[in-house]
Amino acid sequence: MPRKVKLILNPMADMGRAWKTANDLRPIAQEFKGELTWSGTVYPTHAIELARQAAEEGYDLVIAMGGDGTVHEVMNGLMQVPMEKRPIMGVVPIGSGNDFAYSMGITQKSAHALAHALKAETIQSIDIGQMIDEHNRKEYFDNTLGIGFDAVVTIRSHKLPIVKGFLMYLTAVIQTILLNHNPARMQIETENEKWEESVIMLTLCNGPREGGGFMLSPNSKNDDGKMEFLTVNKVSRGMMFRLVPEFMNGTHMRFKQIRMGEFKKFNIASDLPLYIHADGEIFTSFGSNLHKVSVEILPQALKVVHG
Repeated sequence: MPRKVKLILNPMADMGRAWKTANDLRPIAQEFKGELTWSGTVYPTHAIELARQAAEEGYDLVIAMGGDGTVHEVMNGLMQVPMEKRPIMGVVPIGSGNDFAYSMGITQKSAHALAHALKAETIQSIDIGQMIDEHNRKEYFDNTLGIGFDAVVTIRSHKLPIVKGFLMYLTAVIQTILLNHNPARMQIETENEKWEESVIMLTLCNGPREGGGFMLSPNSKNDDGKMEFLTVNKVSRGMMFRLVPEFMNGTHMRFKQIRMGEFKKFNIASDLPLYIHADGEIFTSFGSNLHKVSVEILPQALKVVHG
């Protein structure tokens, strides 16, 4: 069992209900025999700083309590310290999508998830993706990196305060098909192949699911030393609507407009600006002038409490 635990809470997760959830979990935290401290985030990227600081202060377990965005920030903070000083990461999923928790087999029951994380008995070393853009900005991702269509879906979903969870993402998908149907001409290169095509959607997958229920890469595992890519070629709006239920069921691979493969390194150059999300966090939005990024997998880079 870990000796020193930092619990990082995003009080705005789950449409602001995370604060009450965390309060309900205090009795479980109080049973912990070691040193446990709570920190709440108060602005975007705050969890990155809190996680990095916890690592530098010698915490051996840092628990992200929130959604995929909170997990993404905590992971980015931990990845900023040397591997030998990097604490184990735990997750208590109380967000909208909770796709990383799904990939780790972590229960959605927050009380069980916290008790399990604090025991830290089942640890798994997972791969992490590293993206560097043409301006030398670096971002890590643990689940998916989306360029084009699903990045715009993410941008739009953040502007939908009424609906939540999978319905929020589905509403944003419909909006994006109707309003942002703009394929880009991309030059793509992996360590194995190089090609050019008009792409409406490109997703790099370390885990199987994004958006709370879209099974983009059902066979992806985050501990196998490789990632999967998925591209959707230029298609009509009608075809995109046709593909939505296929993405939900993970049966889209049978369509000729879909291209999938494996990679360890992935380079992209685009004629149109790249809109990008990393684990559902917006990296570039409308108005971006970014045209090139490179991605590589960092095998076994982070220890995580498995479900």
